[in-house]
Amino acid sequence: MTKIVFMGTPDFSVPVLTMLHEEGYDIIAVVTQPDRPVGRKRILTPPPVKEEALRLGLPVLQPEKLRTSEELAELIQMKPDLIVTAAYGQILPKNLLDAPRLGCINVHASLLPKYRGGAPIHQAVIDGETETGVTIMYMVEKLDAGDIISQITVPITEEDNTGILFEKLSVAGTKLLKETLPSIIDGSNERIPQDEKHVSFAGNITREQERIDWSKAGTAIFNQIRGLYPWPGAYSVFQEENVKIWMADKSEINSEALPGTILKLLKDRIIVKTGDETSIAITELQPAGKKRLSAEEFLNGIGAKWSEGDKFE
Repeated sequence: MTKIVFMGTPDFSVPVLTMLHEEGYDIIAVVTQPDRPVGRKRILTPPPVKEEALRLGLPVLQPEKLRTSEELAELIQMKPDLIVTAAYGQILPKNLLDAPRLGCINVHASLLPKYRGGAPIHQAVIDGETETGVTIMYMVEKLDAGDIISQITVPITEEDNTGILFEKLSVAGTKLLKETLPSIIDGSNERIPQDEKHVSFAGNITREQERIDWSKAGTAIFNQIRGLYPWPGAYSVFQEENVKIWMADKSEINSEALPGTILKLLKDRIIVKTGDETSIAITELQPAGKKRLSAEEFLNGIGAKWSEGDKFE
């Protein structure tokens, strides 16, 4: 039986691990990130993959830094036939990449060579892409640069945000891996080198990317807001305080006002001027130090002080 080490951390990775277990593969270890403090109370919380591994009765390793950990030597000594990773969150060192007889493969949430890096789903939505997908690929020392084994395309609609797309791609990636694994194990799979001319990158989201520039086109701002939902969230500054803009729609309400100006305070939305004819209708927001509110809840409470003509920075 093929001995597999699985490496993953967030919710995206959980269906992949579950599928491997249900298909009867011999999962000799699950490697995931350490437990982290979560929420305002900073409660130490295990990553989703750890919770699933423990539910399945699988051994779990959680090195803080895999490259310099005792667990690295332990993994190599296990002599896995194959290492499968899905959003693990750390770079694998060469001696681990070289250890498995069948190599190391990754479930990557983009159509490589497009969007190499740690935030391919966010970036695809932010960029207004109409499709993305999942790539099963061999891992090499260079970031997401290994040969492609298989791919599946997933459409992106305007109703999608990063959270919804994470779920869609997790399901698609799990199905694709299930179909692809037998050919990897028997050696009949394809190996397609990536075309370096078409490489693009999607690095981890920065604080600068989270801030809304109201002088940009309305569609670009709409894509930014949904691309950063449900984490880490887009934000703007109003009266010298940060305001998270969690959810929004596009609006045809327009005027000659400056970008960032509040055009209308309606019952359930706040219409804000952008750099073109498409305005933004804020439907869910969160002032600094407050809880998330629908626009209607906000305007019936602390937002009652806001006025049409006020301006975001």
